[in-house]
Amino acid sequence: MNNLKSHTRTRAQESTGAIERLYITMRHLFNRGFYKPMGVSGESLRESLLILRPEIYGSIKEEKIELQGLLYVMDRLPIGIEECRFINLTSDEGYKNSHFEPIIPLKRRRNCYRIDAEQMNIEITRGRSEIYDILTHLTFLFIESHKIMKQVVIDESGDVIRDWKKLEQAVQKKGKLTQEEKEVALTHTANFLGRTFEEVKNVFPYFASEKNENRFFNIIYFLGKLAIDEVIGNNQRIITFSPVLRERLGHHIHGEQWAYRIKLTLQEKGLLERPLHIISANMHSVMNSIYAPKALAAEFSKKKPMEVFEMLSSPTNIKLREKVTKAALNEGMVFIEDKSGTNIDVQIIDTEKIKNSPYSEGLASFEASQKPVIIVMDYAFGEQAYETMDELLKPFVDAMKVRHFLNVASVSIMGKAGILEGGKGDIMIPSAHVFEGTADNYPFKNKLKKSHFKDDDVQVCTGAMISVLGTSLQNRDVLKFFHNSTWNVIGLEMEGAHYQKAIQAAAKIRRSISPKVKVRYAYYASDNPLETGSTLASGGLGTSGVKPTYLITEKMLKQILDTSKK
Repeated sequence: MNNLKSHTRTRAQESTGAIERLYITMRHLFNRGFYKPMGVSGESLRESLLILRPEIYGSIKEEKIELQGLLYVMDRLPIGIEECRFINLTSDEGYKNSHFEPIIPLKRRRNCYRIDAEQMNIEITRGRSEIYDILTHLTFLFIESHKIMKQVVIDESGDVIRDWKKLEQAVQKKGKLTQEEKEVALTHTANFLGRTFEEVKNVFPYFASEKNENRFFNIIYFLGKLAIDEVIGNNQRIITFSPVLRERLGHHIHGEQWAYRIKLTLQEKGLLERPLHIISANMHSVMNSIYAPKALAAEFSKKKPMEVFEMLSSPTNIKLREKVTKAALNEGMVFIEDKSGTNIDVQIIDTEKIKNSPYSEGLASFEASQKPVIIVMDYAFGEQAYETMDELLKPFVDAMKVRHFLNVASVSIMGKAGILEGGKGDIMIPSAHVFEGTADNYPFKNKLKKSHFKDDDVQVCTGAMISVLGTSLQNRDVLKFFHNSTWNVIGLEMEGAHYQKAIQAAAKIRRSISPKVKVRYAYYASDNPLETGSTLASGGLGTSGVKPTYLITEKMLKQILDTSKK
């Protein structure tokens, strides 16, 4: 038993060391300005990732290709990146005003531009976390590409196996593949990927794009082709960081522009002096909770509220969502579409203009000058949470150079997180945030309690949350250590410590907001990285995320808008 404990601890320590080396290496390569991922300069990144073996990347260390991890990564990288030998990470350098069409990955909001047949530019506007995210995914991608290469190349001359030639024929064929041709190509591809025909056939449609239903073949072929070119032709892939990006990173350029526009809008609407309640959440649950019961009265009369919210969450119910949005814009909501590059849209809700909602009774008890103004900001990404919250909580300096301190009454943070003692859809109420890889920890008095959810038929756990450097880098050994140790960690996410650092600095050091500002944190579980088949790579929440999202939103709004529930 003691030997088992020792082994577990050692494995966790190895993994922690690998994470630290990954980030030190990435910062070094960024400062250097370029590197070759599969060359000597990229060796440390590759080795650290293989030691770590993150859950999200599954069988990265085995000979067979990791299909679910590949799908997870390709959803977060621009279409066509597998064809590019040169990948350039840039700042916002004016490409949006060029002929280049932006390519936005399916599950990451970032602008990417295909410069030519060999080069992809990826715009970085969300800080270091975004760079870490991209470099980690690319390292995984290139490791997989060399696994493909080793399976298909016969000898040093570059001769390849018959299965590879058959895939090449399918990729190069003009026009649509017949079902027979598709299944023939799948058979040959499965053979050198080390996967069954059934496994490859099942994952195949998930890679499809609007313009290419056979994108899976394209990805596998070009990953292998560029790896062969690296080894046989010495044409190595290169990742570069533009000089402007290296100069700008860490200077809050995008966050400052983003926050200024919000404060300017508050001033223009006469809301700058009112009590402000900031909510970091999605762009639908607060709006729907306040306005949908009136806008969709007919639907609410026939169905339970949660059923209506599920309907609103369905991609097919566009007209219902438009109806709610129209009602919101007519009764006090202002929508600020992001133009700063943060990719964080904002809703400002003047509760004085709400005519009829589930919270009308509570709102009636506020004097007009004290009626809350709610600022809903979309999700930040990692370290970007500090940049945006830090800038938002600073005093507003208007055109006349007059300094206005904001009357921030509360900050509420809702988000998705990995859970360590439950399943998808459960709720976590944190009492502290611990920042991974450092001794930094942020205990706080959370105004949300487990008891608030006692009648809601949902599992709720409380404890510390760990703010990780990247969710895709976590492995079971590190997470088990945090969960089983005296840290009592219940889940992992990427923004909490950064938000709290900004709030504490503004309230206790800079004194730009009241030290009595109320904070609320709640997360709903998107995955359980300790359970096989329940990681982020296993797929999204679907409708199981609707209930916890709206329950958390309801508790936050009751504390903000209903004085009787405080």
